[in-house]
Amino acid sequence: MVFFNKNISFTGSLAGIIVSIAVFLGAGFPGLILWIAFVVLGTAASQWKIELKNSWGLSQPKRTAVHAFSNGGVAMVCGLASWMFPAHSILFQAMIAASLASATADTLSSELGSIYGRRFINIVTLKPDQRGLDGVISWEGTLIGGLGSFIVAAIYSLSTGWGPVFYWIGIAGILGNLFDSLLGATLQRRGYMNNHMVNFANTLFAALIIYFYLK
Repeated sequence: MVFFNKNISFTGSLAGIIVSIAVFLGAGFPGLILWIAFVVLGTAASQWKIELKNSWGLSQPKRTAVHAFSNGGVAMVCGLASWMFPAHSILFQAMIAASLASATADTLSSELGSIYGRRFINIVTLKPDQRGLDGVISWEGTLIGGLGSFIVAAIYSLSTGWGPVFYWIGIAGILGNLFDSLLGATLQRRGYMNNHMVNFANTLFAALIIYFYLK
């Protein structure tokens, strides 16, 4: 099963299953596929060229429960809200997709951007900065993250139909990823937030974009 592998701790696996149940209750198999797609893509990206990342000190530890809830907590809450308030299920299901688009964009851009990036800059100052530091981005990583966001948007649209929401989910994921970097370069570097808080914030930010679009 996708939630039980050597890169995910036991508590992380349990948390992943809890998120899965909540998302399934509110969005059925299409929503569950979105969550699984994030886990699969994120795990694959984390393990890609792992020896090189280890040599740079950029490899990630095992995913724990806090990892699952920081990336999937918004999707979990939206799934439960969709289940409890079925009249608004379309809204909450789109918010699930946007939050996971942002989580996917963030994970792919950081994990693969560190490998394929050529020039790294601080998102606030736009000056060269060190690979892997909070708030440091590259064009390559940002583009890879954007691709991941639109992959999630496409999976969502395959089950709901193609329309403007496809573009909005993809864009929300990209903006959520950039918001993550902005928080990383400011509040996280100053010690006011940790990585898990920033991950939760970026997924919430993306979900709120869709909320205001559809409302």
